[in-house]
Amino acid sequence: MSKRRGNNEGTYTQRADGRWEARLSLPGGKRKSFYGGTLREVQQKLKQAQRDIDSGLPVASERQTVEQYLISWLAMVRHEIDASSAKAYRYHMKRVIKALGTLKLAKLTAQQVQSFYAQKLAEGLAPTTVNTMHGVLHHALKDAVRLGIIARNVLEAVKPPRFEPKAKRTLSEDEVRRLLDAAKGDWFEALYVLVLATGMREGELFALQWEDIDFEKGLIYVRHGLQQTDSGYIVHLPKSRSSQRTITLPAVAVQALIDHQVYQSQVRGLLGSEWDSTYDFVFPNRFGRKKNPSSFLRRDFRRVMRRAGLPLPPDPKGIHFHDLRHTAATLLLARGVNAKVVSEMLGHADISITLRIYAHVLPNMQRDAADTMNRILGGEDAKHR
Repeated sequence: MSKRRGNNEGTYTQRADGRWEARLSLPGGKRKSFYGGTLREVQQKLKQAQRDIDSGLPVASERQTVEQYLISWLAMVRHEIDASSAKAYRYHMKRVIKALGTLKLAKLTAQQVQSFYAQKLAEGLAPTTVNTMHGVLHHALKDAVRLGIIARNVLEAVKPPRFEPKAKRTLSEDEVRRLLDAAKGDWFEALYVLVLATGMREGELFALQWEDIDFEKGLIYVRHGLQQTDSGYIVHLPKSRSSQRTITLPAVAVQALIDHQVYQSQVRGLLGSEWDSTYDFVFPNRFGRKKNPSSFLRRDFRRVMRRAGLPLPPDPKGIHFHDLRHTAATLLLARGVNAKVVSEMLGHADISITLRIYAHVLPNMQRDAADTMNRILGGEDAKHR
């Protein structure tokens, strides 16, 4: 059974196996077929093909493989995301391409993807890594649906492993004091004070410029980040609107920055023209240029940590620099600072992110809340029961 349409509108035919076929004449005289289980499905494919032709776009092929699509998709989205995200996308999709790349994208099934996840988990890949990979692949196939390349996103029927972030290693108040004592007189002394006072990200600290600090009001304006690309580190805009934020500084951080500025000015005076003032970084290398974060972590950070007698990786209890950001948030939450305030200070897009990451602090906060309500309602102080 077939249905013929007018010129350039295609032809629909129901095949002997019950499936429907739509055929369309392409510019240049070639014809293309689309297949589906229902007439409505092939109608939608044909309409999308006609829209592509009208827009001057190539008509998607059902012969396109997963590898072909993902390579083209990665090239398409790299202009929509920052360089570090693009690198992570390529990293995760490399695994998908290796396992599923030869399959036809239009015929990819949920079972094939689910089996792929199970295989990766069996090989020892962390559930959180598989979960992240699932998120990227879901994004890619969602775009394929939007572009009319596939009819539906099979990942909607796939159950990824649960996202389980690693437990955060945070410093105690005593360890914080030991670290700051060990950093006294160090070129980056003020940086340690600042990260523990604000929870700023590593890239935000090394992209910070003196014009971003209002000493009179005690404020820092987080406007930029330092990001690694294939060609080196670059200064860029923060990855989200929430990352661009204003942080109120404690007096100890303001004083540390004032002292650091005075010392830096003395060094600049001694170096003269050898000092690079292109960006006027707060935490440059000793010649005013961008400080390579990898160099800082490998040499400067490890030196101060050893001086403080604090463990470093690969010790299971070893402290990473990023743990100082978590320390700032944990100490504030433990002292009863509102989670919304902490979330805004950290630059999280939503308070739910803060609550999820720092769930380990919540039980004590809830106990304090319960004791407070107990006193409000006239109950006995829990400590005197």
